[in-house]
Amino acid sequence: MNNFNLPASDKVFMHRALEASIRIGLLLIITVWCFRIVEPFIIPIIWGMIIAVAAHPLYRRLRAILGERHKLAATVFTFVFLIILIVPTVLLTDTLIAGLKMVAEKIRDGSLFIPPPPDNLHNIVIIGEPLAKFWLLASVNIHNALLQLTPVLKVIGSWLLSAAAGAGIAILHFVVAIIIAGILLANSSGSSRTARAITYRLADEKGGDFADLAEATVRSVATGILGVALIQSLLAGLGFMVAGVPAAGLWALLCLILSIAQIGIAPILIPVIIYLFYTADTFTAVAFLIWSIPLSLMDNILKPILLGRGVKTPMAVIFIGAIGGLLSSGVIGLFVGAVILSLGYNLFILWLKDRPLPE
Repeated sequence: MNNFNLPASDKVFMHRALEASIRIGLLLIITVWCFRIVEPFIIPIIWGMIIAVAAHPLYRRLRAILGERHKLAATVFTFVFLIILIVPTVLLTDTLIAGLKMVAEKIRDGSLFIPPPPDNLHNIVIIGEPLAKFWLLASVNIHNALLQLTPVLKVIGSWLLSAAAGAGIAILHFVVAIIIAGILLANSSGSSRTARAITYRLADEKGGDFADLAEATVRSVATGILGVALIQSLLAGLGFMVAGVPAAGLWALLCLILSIAQIGIAPILIPVIIYLFYTADTFTAVAFLIWSIPLSLMDNILKPILLGRGVKTPMAVIFIGAIGGLLSSGVIGLFVGAVILSLGYNLFILWLKDRPLPE
């Protein structure tokens, strides 16, 4: 049937449908285009928002000390946080490079000393016998032992190169995120109004509840999980540096990953303690052991205190968020993933409780 013979009402309907389709298509094109433009900055922006929300109480105190000068307080906040980020990173990176260089030089000139294995090592089930043989070979002839590990070392080497590149990008993201957090804090009143306006547009009268829950969740996870993990890993890295542990930066990074994933830093500290008792003097080994005991138990004290001030999130959700974020977005995803999945979980639970089941 020809369109010219359609009734006037149908012609109007088709005209409006065509116009709506064109508008929706153009809107989708613009939306996708905008997303592609800002995609490289999404993770730093989200992380900057998380830092701003978590640090807002501290920023308010700093602003009061500086006489309610918003921009000055935000500038001081940004400067201090950049120092806290950059100085330990430079120190740990330097120790990592120096440690790897020292090990490579000792292997090259044959001066690397590996003590013989303990007498009862072969008694360990399954892995004891082959581990004792390899350890004994490494203590006698390190070159032959390394030749046996050539395929494994190639895989580890490629992983370390990619991890180093990812860590460099993550540090850049951290710097950008801290600057974004400073900008948001300098305009905290406007940022808060914008966030609440968005939640009200999405959830009507429930928007305020969602905004409050989001703020409490971000602050709780950021301080109770991420803050404790950062403190533990930095103190562990400091202990590694003072004790002279090779590649201290790498072990500190592993402590950070395990702490955020709720596994704890003991799997890193225990082998380091054993290594120091075999290679270092008694005073250094005992001092590091004394340092490690309260350090490994720190999260059991701080975490309940800090998490108790906000919304309680199951540790399984935080673990999945941290590991999933690490796999998808690198080191910075370790932080962002734990917070975002916790936020999504708590918002979902609030949405479920909004309509209780009939009795």
